[in-house]
Amino acid sequence: MRIRRSVTRFFGNLVIPALSAAAISYFGYYAIWGTRGLIALTDVKARLSVEQARLDTLSDQRARLEKRIQLLRSGDPDVIEEVARQQMLGSKPGQVEVERNRN
Repeated sequence: MRIRRSVTRFFGNLVIPALSAAAISYFGYYAIWGTRGLIALTDVKARLSVEQARLDTLSDQRARLEKRIQLLRSGDPDVIEEVARQQMLGSKPGQVEVERNRN
């Protein structure tokens, strides 16, 4: 009887609180430094903002290209002339075409 009390006292006073502290420490560590912890969350948020900015840039480029395609399909003479200059002359922005008189 006396041994049983000492064993239950031992478990009640030492082992159960130690196991509880170990479990709390384990989960607390991973809540902060784990692969899905708070530090990883800040890293993911930073990468998300970079990728969001990249997505915005690509969306703007796509919208401009779609507008340009729409103008080409509708037959806008200015856009067609610009494309012809780029393909035929290999012109660069800022270059001016000078027509020659052929006599």
